[in-house]
Amino acid sequence: MLILTVGAAAVHGQEPDSRSLKDAVASRFKIGVGVSHQVVQNADDAALIRQHFQILTPENCMKPQGIHPEEERWNFGPTDAFADFVRENDLEMVGHCLVWAKDDRTDQWMMEEDGQPVSREKLLQRIQNHVDVVVERYADVSTHWDVVNEAIGDSGDGLLRDSVYSRTTGIDFIVTAFQAARAKDPDALLIYNDYNGHKPGKREKLIEFLKQAKAKGAPIDAYGMQGHFELGDNSLDELRTTFDQLRELGVQVVVSELDIDIVRRGRWWADGNAHREELKSFDPYKDGMPAEIEAEMVQQYVALFQLFDEYQDIIARVSFWNLHDGQSWLNYFPWNRVNHPLLFDRQRQPKPAFDAVIELLNQSE
Repeated sequence: MLILTVGAAAVHGQEPDSRSLKDAVASRFKIGVGVSHQVVQNADDAALIRQHFQILTPENCMKPQGIHPEEERWNFGPTDAFADFVRENDLEMVGHCLVWAKDDRTDQWMMEEDGQPVSREKLLQRIQNHVDVVVERYADVSTHWDVVNEAIGDSGDGLLRDSVYSRTTGIDFIVTAFQAARAKDPDALLIYNDYNGHKPGKREKLIEFLKQAKAKGAPIDAYGMQGHFELGDNSLDELRTTFDQLRELGVQVVVSELDIDIVRRGRWWADGNAHREELKSFDPYKDGMPAEIEAEMVQQYVALFQLFDEYQDIIARVSFWNLHDGQSWLNYFPWNRVNHPLLFDRQRQPKPAFDAVIELLNQSE
């Protein structure tokens, strides 16, 4: 039985900064983090990245609305700077993302043609051009690509989310995007990225989607499981079932956006959104996590990394979403509250969850 002695490094006088997450992970899978292009310009953040991670995801600047705001206008500056940081530090990059299959994440120019809804031919042509330009520009530094993001319908919806892409082309926009990415970067890992694919209802859609897309010629190498968990969500059995089914399909797994929401967000959407006014002022851990909450978080991270270790034959990468608690998107989504979802605190110091994950990885080598 594994015995975890949380905080043992501090007890024995070892400097926490001497430990490295990427060294502890070793060759199991790549370990990464998603950060904004501003983060890599901060010397303290850059040092923490260099010490612990080997592959970086640009949080927003490479998304279509960030990098390609008009059909004939590109905004490469922030992504170029991000890619330069990756090159200069001998790291790898995840191209994130080439197509985000949601209307509210798609600029109007992509959706229209001469004042009318865009035609199938023009939309596929625009996707092809966008992928060609972006992948060619960053293929030297991007070893992974999130080719399509969030295209599967949620519960009650069809197989594909209703969007200009699915309405206009069916599944063919996905095939076009993946084939274009493969042509420009033959050696990269090509990923379909989404959330809640381990939940039973959406899992069925995910598996069917992957079968259909691959049958139509989409070279999908991996499923990007965003991994935005909530404290105590009891997801391990669901994850194991999902990983088993993906293994049968010959599809790898990427844990693309890992964190654990300590201030559980599920009630925000429950009961017809009836609790939103109440939750807007709900901020229970603004002064820090109680010991029992932190202990629960530690054990959940340990259980997740035990699972990742068990399935390392199909897991290509595990990436956290944001570098430390102070930078986490979960401080603002879906309402403002002080959250503590990551392995590093607001002072960039390792937390007990970091200690426990490092110890687990070192003991299971």
